Amino acid sequence: MSHEPSRTRRRVLLALAALPCAPRGQAAEPVVDVISPTRALVFPRDFGAHPGARTEWWYATGWLGDTGSAAPRFGFQVTFFRSRTGVPASHPSQFAASQLIFAHAAVTDLGAQRQRHDQRIARAGFGLAGADSADTHVNLRDWTFKRDGPPEHSRYGAHVHSDTAGFALDLQLATTQPLLRQGVQGYSRKGPHPEQASHYYSQPQLQASGTVTLDGQPQGALQGRAWLDHEWSESVLDPQAVGWDWIGMNLFDGSALTAFRLRRADGSALYAGGSVRAAGSAEARAFGPDEVRFTPGRSWASAATRAVYPVEWELNTPAGKWRLRALLDAQELDSRGSTGGVYWEGLSELLDASGQRVGLGYLEMTGYSGKLTM
Repeated sequence: MSHEPSRTRRRVLLALAALPCAPRGQAAEPVVDVISPTRALVFPRDFGAHPGARTEWWYATGWLGDTGSAAPRFGFQVTFFRSRTGVPASHPSQFAASQLIFAHAAVTDLGAQRQRHDQRIARAGFGLAGADSADTHVNLRDWTFKRDGPPEHSRYGAHVHSDTAGFALDLQLATTQPLLRQGVQGYSRKGPHPEQASHYYSQPQLQASGTVTLDGQPQGALQGRAWLDHEWSESVLDPQAVGWDWIGMNLFDGSALTAFRLRRADGSALYAGGSVRAAGSAEARAFGPDEVRFTPGRSWASAATRAVYPVEWELNTPAGKWRLRALLDAQELDSRGSTGGVYWEGLSELLDASGQRVGLGYLEMTGYSGKLTM
């Protein structure tokens, strides 16, 4: 799922529009990327950006622990967003923002029970920010996320350095399983109407390794597991939706679980979905909108925004019934300096009926500090 710019986006566009014009050659307008159940995803092309789509994101989350240990020490999130603004690419000013790039990064330090996070925004171009259309290569100044290798053996590198928040990430993510086309072969419904959809694939069970640096101190050689989502869409949220709840979970048996629901203002589900894929399988079992149920449990209240988030859930799907629990309550991210929203995104554990941990992954919750505007 994504966080699209709203008031902040409009302020940025107004500021950029006021910049002086400088002549340039005519630039071709991006071809609109039609979101359709008949459009087949093709790789490596669809690893790259789709500038004709309104919104797009590359979303890497995961956990890291000491080498040889299955216990997580850190959670991490590295996300790049691309947004088509509506300003034509042929605009005569070099400063006109036809594409915006946003980035969010966060580290959850379980030992210190603290989350650090930072955010960035820039217009695409001038070598400062961009998203390559041929393959995954997104950058925002010195923050980068890049793929290489053949499509069936992708390797990703993520590099983030934040002086403001006092952390740095230098990560390598390597595929251990085939990519997972969400929904119907990568066409994923996000609402009751067919046009409320995206093209969406995941790369679960990524082998993660690298370094985390906190306040200038490297935290040792680390390894773990990660999850990548890449999604692009032309649609907006259904008017009844105020936000969503989403999980991407790597289970210890090698399977992968996705589940989400879009919420109405009264907390009821407007639409739901997800998938499960067993270890060793190339195909996922997609969930119908009536097959997923999120039941909130214990909540946490943010002192900064006064938003109240359920940090424990009961989750029912055709693949089973679990309890979902945040490993740190305070994992709220205030992105009003970039995409304009406040959301909760954090490392969480999946528990079976006996209370045993069977997986780790990320829980995302939006719309709890006010209706999400897209």
